[in-house]
Amino acid sequence: MHNYEIAEYFNLLAKLMDIHGENAFKIKSYSNAAYTLDRLNDPLEAMSPAQIAGIRGIGDALAQKIVDLLATKKLQILEDYIEKTPAGILEMLKIKGLGPKKIITIWKELGIESIGELLYACEENRLINYKGFGAKTQQSIQDALNYYLQNQGSFLYQQVQDIVAQIENALSIQFPNNQHQVSGHYKRQMETLDFLDIVTTTSHTVLSDWLASKGFILDTTNDYLSCKGPDQFELRWHIVTESQFYIQDFSLACSPAFWLAWQQLPNFNHQIPFPSELAIFEQVQIPFIPSAQREDPSIIQQAKTKGLNPSIQTSDIKGIIHSHSTWSDGLHTIEQMAVAAKAQGLEYLVISDHSKSAFYANGLQEDRIRAQHKEIDALNKKLAPFVIFKSIESDILNDGSLDYPDEILELFDIVIASVHSNLKMTEEKAMMRLMNAIENPYTSILGHATGRLLLSRKGYPINHEAIIKACAANDVVIELNAHPRRLDMDWRYIGQAMQEDVLISINPDAHAIDGFDDCAYGVLVAQKAGLTAAQNLSSFSLAEMMEFISYQQAKRG
Repeated sequence: MHNYEIAEYFNLLAKLMDIHGENAFKIKSYSNAAYTLDRLNDPLEAMSPAQIAGIRGIGDALAQKIVDLLATKKLQILEDYIEKTPAGILEMLKIKGLGPKKIITIWKELGIESIGELLYACEENRLINYKGFGAKTQQSIQDALNYYLQNQGSFLYQQVQDIVAQIENALSIQFPNNQHQVSGHYKRQMETLDFLDIVTTTSHTVLSDWLASKGFILDTTNDYLSCKGPDQFELRWHIVTESQFYIQDFSLACSPAFWLAWQQLPNFNHQIPFPSELAIFEQVQIPFIPSAQREDPSIIQQAKTKGLNPSIQTSDIKGIIHSHSTWSDGLHTIEQMAVAAKAQGLEYLVISDHSKSAFYANGLQEDRIRAQHKEIDALNKKLAPFVIFKSIESDILNDGSLDYPDEILELFDIVIASVHSNLKMTEEKAMMRLMNAIENPYTSILGHATGRLLLSRKGYPINHEAIIKACAANDVVIELNAHPRRLDMDWRYIGQAMQEDVLISINPDAHAIDGFDDCAYGVLVAQKAGLTAAQNLSSFSLAEMMEFISYQQAKRG
């Protein structure tokens, strides 16, 4: 178990004890333990019980619970609280804006024990007269509830990868003589999925019997065989003959608009058997279009007349931009991260720890910046020719200014400007903050432009076209934050950025070494927009990156 998983157990325990009105001292001890464990650099699973007990704020009693949790993946005291808590109350803890104090009021004073009841109560304005609520709070809770309910059974692409691997492995073992293809939204590399399409030549009877034997409840009311697992994620099985296999896969791996346009092509005949996916393109004499790019039908004409440029690949990433170390809220030291990046064949690392406004993330005050830069200078001598660049993720404040004076911003090679606070904004407010930050001559990269968290938070509204034009005018790069919960900016706007000659930068926002791997998710969605390596900052070689930094420094005047 990772440290953060263990911390989540104690965090949930503290919240449930609070809801049940337990001793405040005990609640605080578990809450503090969660905070400590979440920020612990060394893995708990590698420690002895004595070492765990020696962690400040843990002690023998908590250490024993951690040892038991590592051994059994169960925390008995938490299990006891879960057992006496209604399922709907537990679910409320997943809703943004609902903490233990508000849930106590909802449960004990309003008698509400489910998400549906709570949504209805919001619609009936039943919360506004209770302490800690009010009209604005009630509306925020209602919006969060609607968003939550709309995304039940939805998963991030990253989360579905493991499911796909298990399915592909099971099918190859169970039905080795049949054809199978995971298609649809997954093959199109969509950032989130509500269901998984699988094309198979296994017979309906055989497949149904097998799925039933695995405990799936089958639904045959559609033109596909549907089943759901305990996570409520739906699998849709499209059972076809061998002659139909490739055209069925192709039709599912296109957006509805693309598929409609394809069917209208003069030479297309879907009734003939296709021996491969490529043969579908050969029939209409159009170069192959990857499934990730089968979105806007206009790409069909583009492929026919101009051809498509090769999209970026994970192997094109030459350096890690936007990473956090133990100087702020990262899990690894700068040296550990640099050594790991170098071992992976990368040429440079851009350390972008949090700025001083991010006090919750141990953001850097001015004196610590200078100390960090001394460490980086020493490491650059030690690790040459590998280079660590000095950067900061500077908070965009409420007025759009960055949270350091110019003489401090001058110390950095790259400044990433990001919004982290007061995310509930109108478009007018958000645009004011972002535009001011973009026009700041010290801003090199605009970080996660909308602040969204996929399936959790929509992000603040912005005018993407205006933002892209402003970045073009001010030579500011737009980040494609590759964390699978962000993938922000949205790939749907990358094409416009490319037309305006605005560089994109696929950045992992890594808070640990394994976070480097998130670059792959950024690449997957960038491929949907046809982003090339030449248009991605993190694909720049070390020499090109140094030229970029020189240009950015000259821009400051």
